[in-house]
Amino acid sequence: MAGIVFVLLFGLDPIRPMATGNLLNQINQAEQEKENVEKEKQQTEGERDEKKNELQQLQFQQGTLKNQLDSFNSELATANSQLEEIQANISDKKEEIAEKEIELEIAKENEAIQYENMKKRVQMMYEQPQNAYLEMLLSSKDFATFLNVADYIIMISNYDKDMMEDHKKATIEVEEKKAELESQLASLDELEKKNKEEQSRITQLINTTNTYVQQYGAQISDASSELADIEREIAEKEAEIAAREADIEELKKKYEEELRMSQLAANSSKRDISEIQFQDNDRYLLANLIYCEAGGEPYEGQLAVGAVVMNRVMSSCYPDSVYGVIYQKSQFSPVASGRLALALAENRATPSCYQAADEAMSGTTNVGNCVYFRTPIPGLNGMQIGNHIFY
Repeated sequence: MAGIVFVLLFGLDPIRPMATGNLLNQINQAEQEKENVEKEKQQTEGERDEKKNELQQLQFQQGTLKNQLDSFNSELATANSQLEEIQANISDKKEEIAEKEIELEIAKENEAIQYENMKKRVQMMYEQPQNAYLEMLLSSKDFATFLNVADYIIMISNYDKDMMEDHKKATIEVEEKKAELESQLASLDELEKKNKEEQSRITQLINTTNTYVQQYGAQISDASSELADIEREIAEKEAEIAAREADIEELKKKYEEELRMSQLAANSSKRDISEIQFQDNDRYLLANLIYCEAGGEPYEGQLAVGAVVMNRVMSSCYPDSVYGVIYQKSQFSPVASGRLALALAENRATPSCYQAADEAMSGTTNVGNCVYFRTPIPGLNGMQIGNHIFY
């Protein structure tokens, strides 16, 4: 920006001759450059809006995935709790089955013992000739005693049968209970298997979703970084626009001052050429300035440039010497650009430039009282000679 301002303020373009004309071009150029920067800023703001939308979409999608991840983690926690409960039930069932197995062994032992006792009593009653029951019957004193003994024997036999039935029933009940517990255990084992499969499925979903969340996180980070770069670019363009506006305002103020000076010069008193005291190097200096400003112009254009310099020397609004007018700050671009210094060092002025300097220093003018000239621009009125307008 500093370089641009330097060019604008001091007119380094060698084809720009005088300050007022240069300022018009500089203002137009500065306004065009400002407009270009504003367009670039608008385009960058569009990119910013697109990037914001992209970032919002990424954040929304990541948020959705995070909600899913929370849901999956909740499901996994529930499944873990259910698995713990299932495994606790499995452990309890195994303990119950182990207890029933012990009960079953005891029941079978009792049934076997009862069977052996029955078998022994049957053997005593029917297989041994001298058994106690038969003696009891035969030794009965009367029929009533006989019946009582017979009832007693029947009662013992029935008792053995009832006990045998009870032991068998107990054994069957224990076996059925054991079978029921084993069926429940099998169901619990199946539940445990399904629960573990469900946990595996949920864990896979968690891992996959977490990967996507991380990927979106990386994309969000990149988009945020890009958005920050765009925001910085917009801020830079806003600063550049503000700087250009300040430059334009400064140029306009300077242009208004130039116009004021031009009008003041037109209305101010003027000295006669005879009143000017020329220095020894004024002719050399003026001829080389004419070369820098109008070396490629026809002779009339070269004389016109010399006349503008002398009109300023004769005006009370400008320095009263050729040197003072030519080296007045920010007036002639070849002075600021160094072209005049180079021309002076090498004496590049042509014979026609020296002739134009001589005529101008003698008081000849073909542009009246004009004190400015420049290349033509729209809206600038004046006397055109060659490629310059004088006003």
